Amino acid sequence: MNPAYTYINDLAQEAVPPVDGILSRTLYNDERIKAVIFGFGAGQELSEHTSTMPAILEFLSGEATLTLGDDTLDARPGTFVHMPAGLRHGIRAMTPTVLLLLLLKPE
Repeated sequence: MNPAYTYINDLAQEAVPPVDGILSRTLYNDERIKAVIFGFGAGQELSEHTSTMPAILEFLSGEATLTLGDDTLDARPGTFVHMPAGLRHGIRAMTPTVLLLLLLKPE
């Protein structure tokens, strides 16, 4: 592996969803960004919370219900979300779901 870059051939395979539970793993972390992959078992939920940093979610597989502030939205492969810091949000996986979270650190 070259230390000048990070290469992952199949991002969705980095967090195969457990049957029951939530798996998370940090893929990358530096002074500007933190990349975390999540695997949610069907029916698993990350309860509503906020973040001190802006964040990006990209859904890679599965189907989920996403709460953003007062809105409830469907998420599926290809769904992209940018959230400002402080926005209430939560995720409930309807099927086994994999998503990538990018936390954008302040300068």
